[in-house]
Amino acid sequence: IGNSCVLTCPPKSNITMVTWKISPKVGGPCTLGYRANQNKTDRTNCSDSMNWKFRPDRDPALEIWQVGIDHEGNYACEVVATEGNFHKTYHLTVLVPPRLTMYCDDHGNPVCKATAGKPAARILWVLESNSTPKEEGHDNGTVTVLSTFAAYSTNVTNTTCIVSHPAGNQSMTIAC
Repeated sequence: IGNSCVLTCPPKSNITMVTWKISPKVGGPCTLGYRANQNKTDRTNCSDSMNWKFRPDRDPALEIWQVGIDHEGNYACEVVATEGNFHKTYHLTVLVPPRLTMYCDDHGNPVCKATAGKPAARILWVLESNSTPKEEGHDNGTVTVLSTFAAYSTNVTNTTCIVSHPAGNQSMTIAC
């Protein structure tokens, strides 16, 4: 999320036409097209955050700026050239790293919270714990995971939680 993304299409010489057909999970479909005989590009229902990376006659790649959750979906490219028709399809999945916070609850137990990640993060404790994480889904597809450390012994001072996520792992330590 927030980065740029470039989806390549088979670059061919003597391109006649290029079409990107985009079907996002949210919102309606959009199309980017290029016709060589008219040296013309066309766009239908596409947001300003996506466009050709370069000139479509030289490189038919699609660039998405500031990728957001609403960009998730299927992206299909078709190149028509003198050599034939060439297709490439992508399924774009957007990862959202969770925000990690840690605090002590009213009973002095460490609580680790991974807020608004996509997909849901896994919370692990450095010392063994019998905690059961709780998940809360949000309308935008992100998930908040909350885990309270439950120690087997009472002489624990510093506690470290590790948040495991495809967008990167994080850890935090607290003394309660």
